[in-house]
Amino acid sequence: MAKRRKTGGPPAREEGSASLELVGAVPIVLLCLLAAAQIALGGYALWSAGLAARAGARAELTGRDPAGAARRSLPPGLSADVRVVDGRAVRVGVLLPRVLPVLPESRVFGTSDLGGD
Repeated sequence: MAKRRKTGGPPAREEGSASLELVGAVPIVLLCLLAAAQIALGGYALWSAGLAARAGARAELTGRDPAGAARRSLPPGLSADVRVVDGRAVRVGVLLPRVLPVLPESRVFGTSDLGGD
């Protein structure tokens, strides 16, 4: 008598294909997570640079040092290499934190002018 094949399960040749698909998807998922983390860090740096520029503009309006006020308002991780340009408006540039060290070094800027002339 011939053996009957079960009709409820996958064919015998597809065993292990799910684990191969998982192994193939893991690098893509990790790459997406790294990209999302880099975008989030970029947004955080841009937001912080804008807040620092506003603090510098406020200091300029009241006659204090805008560069010092901008530097003091930055979080510790972003205040290492700051460029502050004051004049009509205060412009603050901070280094963009990098998730991977192989990414190019770049800077984001925030500008603020409170209109005090």
